[in-house]
Amino acid sequence: MKFVLSILLLLPLGSGLRAEEPKTLRNVPYGKHERQVLDFYQAASDKPTPVVFYIHGGGWSNGDKKTNPKPFLDKGISVVAINYRFVKHGVEEKIAPPVKAPLEDAARALQFVRSKAVEWNLDKKRIGATGGSAGGCSSLWLAFHDDMANPKSDDPIARESTRLYCAAVNGAQTSLDPRELREWMPNYRYGAHAFGLPNFQSLFDNREKVLKWIEEYSPIELVTKDDPPIALFYGGDKDAKVGDSPKDPTHSPILGIKLEEKLKKTGVEVLLVYPGRPSEKYKNSTEYLIERLTRK
Repeated sequence: MKFVLSILLLLPLGSGLRAEEPKTLRNVPYGKHERQVLDFYQAASDKPTPVVFYIHGGGWSNGDKKTNPKPFLDKGISVVAINYRFVKHGVEEKIAPPVKAPLEDAARALQFVRSKAVEWNLDKKRIGATGGSAGGCSSLWLAFHDDMANPKSDDPIARESTRLYCAAVNGAQTSLDPRELREWMPNYRYGAHAFGLPNFQSLFDNREKVLKWIEEYSPIELVTKDDPPIALFYGGDKDAKVGDSPKDPTHSPILGIKLEEKLKKTGVEVLLVYPGRPSEKYKNSTEYLIERLTRK
């Protein structure tokens, strides 16, 4: 009894029984491929912490999970940053469509994180995804997709949920449908590689052949009324409007304008911020995630 009491007296006040320092774990494998690794930054807390789930950008073709977790850690929010297979790895592994590799890696990584909830002191429910460009598209795909958990699986990780508490993204692609994208912006040219095609015109011409894939992997196609709150942040044209040909169509606020339209029509909570529509409350996705994930 004296031994137990002496240990308790050594613990910081308010720490409960959590005497260990917060963890920083790098290149934790969540799969067998060399790109299927993540970094975990644990916030100091005596109760389970919310989580920011960061998916890097780079067109599903390059990039890395390196990030700055400090703004979240300072607010008691843990951070997970993932690497994932690129589209080229999907091609090499004959995965159809190739974009299935990075997107389903994101889902598997999220399930892996939930499986570590007790060990890493995480709140399974309060996980918010974020990322820029393709990382934002992946985050939206996760946010809108039906739960991919398989409760009957022999794999305990596969039994974990893939649903999110919220998502806040930057310059995200919201659609992979070439027909609607060309209607939104006549000069749009991005996304053919997701389906293993050489260029946007080829994707446009072969749309009917890949329509089932578009319906499965284009975020806007998956929107339903039970989806979590979404925040969309864009740079670009202050006076952006549908039908324009912006300088950077791949990251144009027009993508956000059209997704906002769909979300509002469906009844999903959405915030859209771009130069023509600033937010008094949230300057960026970091501020949104901190407020949303710590809200009581």
